[in-house]
Amino acid sequence: MEEDAVMSSEGSSIGEAVSGRGEAVMEDEEEDLYYIPERRPSLDLGSTPMDTSHWHFVDQALTPAQSYKSMFSENGSDEMQDEDEPSTKVKLQRADSYSSCYSFDSDDCEKRTPKVKDKDEESEPEELELIQDPGEIKHPSLTVKFTFETICETLRNLPDDEFKAFKKMLWTYYRQYFNSSQTMDRVDLVDRLLECYSLEFSIQITKTILAKMGKNKDVDHLQNMCTRNEVRYELSQTLRKKYSQICEDFSMKEETMPFDDVYADLHILSTNNNGPNIEHEITAIQKPENKRQPGIKITTAGILSGESVEETYIKLVLLTGVAGSGKSAVVRKIVLDWVEGRSHRDLAFVLPISFRELKQFEGSKISLVEIIQTLYPETKKLNEEEFKCYDCNIMFIFDGLDEYNGNIDFSTVEIHSDPREPTHLNTIVVNLLRGRLLLRSVCLFTSRPQVKSCIPWDTHCNDIEVQGFCDPDKDEFFKKRFKDPNQAARVIEYVKSFKTLYIMCHLPLFCSLVADECQSIFREQGPRAELPRSITYMYTKLLLALIRDLRRFRGPALSPDEEQEFLMKLGKQALTMLEQGKFYIIKTDWPKMNVMEAVIRTGLCIEYMITPMVLFHEKVISFIHPTMQEYLAALYAYLSFRNQDKVVFEQVKSKIRGVFKGHKIMELYKAAVERSLQHDDGKLDMFLRFLFGMARKTNQQLLQPFCKSSAKVENLSEDAASLIRKKTKENLSPDRNSNLQRCLEELGV
Repeated sequence: MEEDAVMSSEGSSIGEAVSGRGEAVMEDEEEDLYYIPERRPSLDLGSTPMDTSHWHFVDQALTPAQSYKSMFSENGSDEMQDEDEPSTKVKLQRADSYSSCYSFDSDDCEKRTPKVKDKDEESEPEELELIQDPGEIKHPSLTVKFTFETICETLRNLPDDEFKAFKKMLWTYYRQYFNSSQTMDRVDLVDRLLECYSLEFSIQITKTILAKMGKNKDVDHLQNMCTRNEVRYELSQTLRKKYSQICEDFSMKEETMPFDDVYADLHILSTNNNGPNIEHEITAIQKPENKRQPGIKITTAGILSGESVEETYIKLVLLTGVAGSGKSAVVRKIVLDWVEGRSHRDLAFVLPISFRELKQFEGSKISLVEIIQTLYPETKKLNEEEFKCYDCNIMFIFDGLDEYNGNIDFSTVEIHSDPREPTHLNTIVVNLLRGRLLLRSVCLFTSRPQVKSCIPWDTHCNDIEVQGFCDPDKDEFFKKRFKDPNQAARVIEYVKSFKTLYIMCHLPLFCSLVADECQSIFREQGPRAELPRSITYMYTKLLLALIRDLRRFRGPALSPDEEQEFLMKLGKQALTMLEQGKFYIIKTDWPKMNVMEAVIRTGLCIEYMITPMVLFHEKVISFIHPTMQEYLAALYAYLSFRNQDKVVFEQVKSKIRGVFKGHKIMELYKAAVERSLQHDDGKLDMFLRFLFGMARKTNQQLLQPFCKSSAKVENLSEDAASLIRKKTKENLSPDRNSNLQRCLEELGV
């Protein structure tokens, strides 16, 4: 129904506009007093069928007695009869009925019969003065679907007697379209209203009549629904602009593409504390014991859906995951699905707020409502009571709780439950975690796993964990990332050729780094360029992304010396655990180093719970993946020699010093090879690959900022390759020999 085709109240009669029963009878003043009924057609009872082409099919006319009584009744009035009362009036427009022709004189149906006007025709309908100009509420958010559903919902709130009164008033002012409104139900009435008038006019008619009936609460409800609809539309436009595009190249942030075109499903579990991914190419690692039941897989649409909230009565969810596991991608997916109407349709609004954005409010008193209105000016139209009412479902997404540096202390921070009252930002954050500040809304917090301890024990909260990609999703990611199917197939084949590389691609961040590198090679060398046969370079890229690009949002910048000192301590711990065959350690046994830096700020480690006994839980710390532990151990060995001229394997050092001719650092590589060959279980194999990979020129350039000495190590790759070739000539086991061949690949040989 087009708005410009809407019929006005001064237009043609309902017979023309709706019914379509013949032409309306509109004559001049003289003809208005008399009319000549049509002659009854002759009946031919022969075999020829009767000609019925000129017949007029109308409702059954009243009997002559009823017609006579109705025209001369002194009790006629303008008021409509109730639905359950018999009608005693007849309209003379229906005189084309044959029965009516004979009401006075059946012998002469062409006799000029006086036409008595009904009092309904004599009185003009009153003009309804609208409480607001329809043009003032014209907004692109106003659709037929919304208008129909909103007016229907408003009328359903009226009791039957009040709905009858509403229909009577509607007929009083717009009788030409609602002469049969008393037989209409709510749906039919709204359907007729939208058929005859524009969307804006229909809403104003409804509001005005309700106001005349004294139903001010219903008027306010209808107005609030329209305001919410406008805010939802404008908010959707803002969120679509903010979240629909994503950086295609991690290193070239100006290149963007639609998020929906590159998003691949993530593995989300309904429980947390599942620990890191322990899949390994060489070593079979036993998973720590945890008595918790394994979670079931859920989708982004199932997170805080209307059904789950109603079933569990829990409106606070903590979404955790290790660094780079895709938590922000889940947030982006939820927001865009709500904007496009694909999920969470029961929510009035979705308001994503990152803790990076909240930093601007530190040091000042402000209310949560003011924060929301500052970040999303569209919400200023909303009444502040909307944030506390039951029928306005709002989802708040607070992304990056691990980036918040405030003191989360539930024993000292005051209880605060009014989102309109100004207070300090720390008080707002703590009471959001308490579940006290937004009693009527649902809240989703994203964070790295260790923040579980920040949730009070008496707060009802669901724990969900993002674990990154499963194998099919890894392939799907690369297929979407590369527009050229041939390039996508080459990258997938390349990644699968290195089992460790393919395993590590369970992290979306790592997948993105691999895609960036391959894309850069295709761009510079052509689509058929050879991809690098090394994984050390990609691990170094991941390390730099975690300790620099992503760390800057979580803590103050570190000086080069502080950064190097932290990596040396962490690497030493990694090597110690590796030689002991450990991949996690009890938190109380963790050495005296900055746990905050390792677990929260850089995300190189993860803290989670295990159950060593039946009723006892303890916290353990491990690296985000066993191969990251092996990489950091190799980095520690490499930097120890570059910065301190020290071989970490002291017991081997005395045996090989002066034996190998070449660069001095080859003492380290010779010692590492000998130590690796001592372990038939291969627990130092990946360590050795990473160590030889760091001898490659491209990796040396990336690691140069961590080296105190700026002197370049010339010909290190050639010397290291020569060492491996000499070792492979010895009678080694197939597994040991195969690993040395992989070390040559890391060197690019």
